[in-house]
Amino acid sequence: MAYLGIIFLFFANMALAVDFSSDAKQTKVVELYTSEGCSSCPPADKWLSTLKDDPTLFKDIIPLAFHVDYWDQLGWKDRWAQAAFSNRQRKLAKQGILSQVYTPAVVVASREWRAWYNGTQLQQIKPIKTGVLSAHLNGQELVVNYSEQGDYDLNIAYLGMGLVSKVTAGENSSRTLVHDFVVLNHFKQKGASNWHLRLPTIDDQGQKQTAISIWVSKQGSLRIEQATATFIN
Repeated sequence: MAYLGIIFLFFANMALAVDFSSDAKQTKVVELYTSEGCSSCPPADKWLSTLKDDPTLFKDIIPLAFHVDYWDQLGWKDRWAQAAFSNRQRKLAKQGILSQVYTPAVVVASREWRAWYNGTQLQQIKPIKTGVLSAHLNGQELVVNYSEQGDYDLNIAYLGMGLVSKVTAGENSSRTLVHDFVVLNHFKQKGASNWHLRLPTIDDQGQKQTAISIWVSKQGSLRIEQATATFIN
């Protein structure tokens, strides 16, 4: 993860032009911290994948799967794991958003949420009123506006859908795992409610479809204030 003045990530099949935005109520961002090296993670991965069929996808809920790297030492290197994602989870614990660092860990609307395991519906979490986050993507150009004033971090994540991995070592050895909403890249840029970025190509990592998600947090905090997302191919 890095702070960049200009972000260079090109998408071969990027949509020519698309507008996407949040409502005035807070979009529920669902963060899953997971690893292919963790035997208890596949059920959480499957649960997150069910959200792709939710009719409120990208309007009321935005799933994000952050693959952490601290399980890689057990014999299987998760190819989507990044040290930056492990560090993000540690910071969530330090800021009191997570009780501890573990997998699978789920955070919804910047609050630890263990109820995914018993089938509790995300719709039971009542959204709060906040600002509107809007974006215009035209080829490589991304313009973002947030209706609230202040000093914010703009986060941009590219999400991979339908990623398949045949695990040959570690706790999930001999299993074929399928992942959705995998964070392929995550970038941050400081600002004050308005951003204009140029986006170049991202490597094809085997995803069947790619989405872009953006969210804002107050500078120095990982609590997500507002978010929006859309598919780009």
